[in-house]
Amino acid sequence: MSERTSYAPGTFSWTDLSTTDQEGAKQFYGELFGWDADDQPVGDGMTYSMMNIGGKPVAGISAQNEMQRQAGAPPAWNSYVTVESADASADRASKLGATVIAPPFDVMDVGRMAVIQDQQGAFFMVWEPKLHIGASIVNAPGALSWNELATVDLDSSAAFYSELFGWQADLIEDMPFPYRVIQNNGAGNGGMRPAGDNEPTYWLVYFGTDDIDASLAKVAELGGTKLMGPMDIGMGKIGVAVDPQGAVFALFAGDFDG
Repeated sequence: MSERTSYAPGTFSWTDLSTTDQEGAKQFYGELFGWDADDQPVGDGMTYSMMNIGGKPVAGISAQNEMQRQAGAPPAWNSYVTVESADASADRASKLGATVIAPPFDVMDVGRMAVIQDQQGAFFMVWEPKLHIGASIVNAPGALSWNELATVDLDSSAAFYSELFGWQADLIEDMPFPYRVIQNNGAGNGGMRPAGDNEPTYWLVYFGTDDIDASLAKVAELGGTKLMGPMDIGMGKIGVAVDPQGAVFALFAGDFDG
């Protein structure tokens, strides 16, 4: 189990789910991953559910906000990248051609963030940590283990994020399709691939599991749907599923990068 007390700028550090059924999602993922929910009030009768393993936060679950509901946005897992300054990162993203959906704002005393949409349409968050550094456990069963961009323009996406975060995104040789592995200051930090037919541009969140076959079977048992897998990728096996509310997520079983 890999514990974290801080993240270098440019590192994926947190994920949360915006959903149409917060209680249903808490039950689904709680049973799938063994998460415990710590519901924290965030105003106007709303709560933010910190999902924990052994008392340590690994992800969040919240109800969709009003803008998402009015737009009919599907439930989705969000990817957060730690930055030194949410304001500076949002400004740079805008200058690089992205759209700042939600300008930088304080999340009480736990951090400062902004919501950004890249040129191809993928949403992501920048996170300037204060009291909340992000996930306390990663690269373990039930914890965030990978973030992968599906994009309609692989080269443009690689150039944008490299300019924004200083990532290196080199093509992997001998793959059946182009795949770029993201390096942040020499550390593995996710991947990028071409979007499939009728697939949107989005960041896919992977969670670890020690038994992918059992996890995919559990997804179906709990009312979700397996979309793909298990697929052997050499270093392990992956699968993609959708929860009962419609949020897509992925699973990884194999050698975790500490």
